[in-house]
Amino acid sequence: MKSPLPATAKAPKTEAIDSDLVRKLAQLLNESDLAELEVEKGDLRIRVARYSSAAPQIQHYAAAAPAQQIAPAAAAAAPAAPAPSAASSENVLKSPMVGTAFRRPSPDAKAFVEIGSVVKAGDRVLLVEAMKTFNEILAHRSGTVTATSVEDGQPVEYGQALMTIE
Repeated sequence: MKSPLPATAKAPKTEAIDSDLVRKLAQLLNESDLAELEVEKGDLRIRVARYSSAAPQIQHYAAAAPAQQIAPAAAAAAPAAPAPSAASSENVLKSPMVGTAFRRPSPDAKAFVEIGSVVKAGDRVLLVEAMKTFNEILAHRSGTVTATSVEDGQPVEYGQALMTIE
């Protein structure tokens, strides 16, 4: 029976891969909460992963939807930029998760929105990368972007103000 887990190995042509070791590593991976396991001995390296390295899935999140609060990974994360005091809480788009905010789809691309951009509810306004998955952050309301509170590549916390849409 073949294991559904992808396994990759790097070894010199003169050394055979121990298939029993690969099976044992796959079984250990299945019995644990690990996503991948890598063993290295000399020039032999065996990596067994629970999931393939396919393109990341994009999940849609809206600030109005409740999200599970995740504890911050490090207390030394960058402090949140304060939201403008004149903005009411219903105008502030907040991060639904801990991750890294990206204001553009790629480093050389134009930002999704800028201050003064007019958006409709459901428009993609930025991405938050968490655990190697890029999650689209959608406008929670229609209006004009009056403030942005994060820079491209900045770490964000759950509930942190990302931008104001009035």
